Amino acid sequence: MVVGSFFERRAAGLYSNTAVVFERDGAIAGKYRKMHIPDDPGYYEKFYFAPGDSGFRPVPTSVGRLGVLVCWDQWYPEAARLMALGGADVLIYPTAIGWEPNAPAEERQHQLDAWATIQRSHAIANGLPVLSVNRVGFEPAPAGGGNGIQFWGNSFAAGCQGEWLARASHEREDVLVVDLDRGRNAAIRRLWPFLRDRRIDAYGDLLKRFRE
Repeated sequence: MVVGSFFERRAAGLYSNTAVVFERDGAIAGKYRKMHIPDDPGYYEKFYFAPGDSGFRPVPTSVGRLGVLVCWDQWYPEAARLMALGGADVLIYPTAIGWEPNAPAEERQHQLDAWATIQRSHAIANGLPVLSVNRVGFEPAPAGGGNGIQFWGNSFAAGCQGEWLARASHEREDVLVVDLDRGRNAAIRRLWPFLRDRRIDAYGDLLKRFRE
């Protein structure tokens, strides 16, 4: 089972940041088009990509239903929740995120901690394990385009209570092997029945950009 991201050309001038799920036999099990498109220094994706239109639908596979999201999507609890409501057994985030090389050490740590915390919170809030896979190494900027990006690695697996299961290095490529027990998802959801207790009758304002 492989999840990989690529630059999808759908038509001239229409491109998506897309993740594809390959089954054990190499067949395509499904794909997901990145829904949240960033536009900030080093990540001017709105110039290239249209927002995804495939929705938040888990991909059925021989190892379970994979809630695949991409990079910037990882900051949005709505995306994780909709994947959970769609029956995902695990949340997977292919990612390319890093530091500006000249950022102070304290700021780097704040960013890294926030990145790991938000994804672990998705695990807790939805009773699902999270697999976050990030680049590692330095990529220089094009001529005149800035200082480049130092990708911070730290790929990790977290359990459905946010607990660390495995974590990779920040400076080299690693291979992590983790066993996931889908029965634990059900046990934790019985202990913490967040989905049961949601006040779906009171969340209408979430459909607004901002509430005055």
